[in-house]
Amino acid sequence: MSESNYIENIFAQARQYNKTIVLPEGEDERVLIAAHQIREKKIANLIILGNTQEIEKYFVDNGWSLDGITLINPAQSEKLSTYTELLYNLRKDKGLTQEDAAKLALNPNYFGTLMIKAGDADGLVSGANHSTADTVRPALQIIKSAHKDRGVSSMFIMVCNNKPFYLSDCAININPTAKELADIALESADSVIQFGDTPRIAMLSYSTYGSGKGESVDKVKEATRLAKEALLAPEYTNKNILLDGELQADAALDSVVAKKKASGSNVAGQANTLIFPNIDAGNIGYKLLQRLGGADSYGPILQGLNAPVNDLSRGCFAEDIVGMVAITVLQSIK
Repeated sequence: MSESNYIENIFAQARQYNKTIVLPEGEDERVLIAAHQIREKKIANLIILGNTQEIEKYFVDNGWSLDGITLINPAQSEKLSTYTELLYNLRKDKGLTQEDAAKLALNPNYFGTLMIKAGDADGLVSGANHSTADTVRPALQIIKSAHKDRGVSSMFIMVCNNKPFYLSDCAININPTAKELADIALESADSVIQFGDTPRIAMLSYSTYGSGKGESVDKVKEATRLAKEALLAPEYTNKNILLDGELQADAALDSVVAKKKASGSNVAGQANTLIFPNIDAGNIGYKLLQRLGGADSYGPILQGLNAPVNDLSRGCFAEDIVGMVAITVLQSIK
């Protein structure tokens, strides 16, 4: 798969920083191939968790360098007791015992997330062999949300004909309220800026400016109002964020349709950030773009955490992992 100009630009940005990303799934050949490519491209330093002898042999057999790659077997790590104590202190108020903390700390996703919490790594990418829940659960318990009044959401970057689109939320929030939908839009705006782009956000619906009726339409209208109100805060000054809704997908993306349906909108016809009313619409939408439209897909990217932890599809390719690591590097920049 040839890389798009967009993701090549993400690689170039990531090279500017000396960040360390954890890959907890060292048993997966795709992860090891990706690790080699990441180091060849100098995107990040890496920590790979797993059987260190087998991983080292794989690299040697392929004639690959381990320069910039640290191999760790959690069960043999000298920091295991430190991470166990850290996890226990974080979760004892939730009923976690020291015995259970010791067991959980051996889990590669927990171990890798604890490395971030301890300051020994900058981010984590997992999911080639784990469910989204397996990746997200440790992040929510250990890294936690960056905003007390906002939850965590997800974003997919879909590159269509070398043009990026940012879709949210397609993986985490099943049926967000108007307030939650507004928060997803705000988190998505921050993410798009992190990736070096300008957010032009469409709050999607089956209605454009009141052309349809229903509870879902009302929710998107209210979410649009709340998001626009929030964007008046000083923290968003000079960020050049455009947001409008409610908009149908054709009005959001097609300039000809936009003139007919939403001629007064500063987003319609040029949206690059699409906020879906629920996870059904979002998940179906991104998979249709990927499978029928041939779009390159990166995600789900978690947003709203204190440090970046990102998920992979279990059907991912090595190239997908490379892209996600570069994206994670950019998210780690404060």
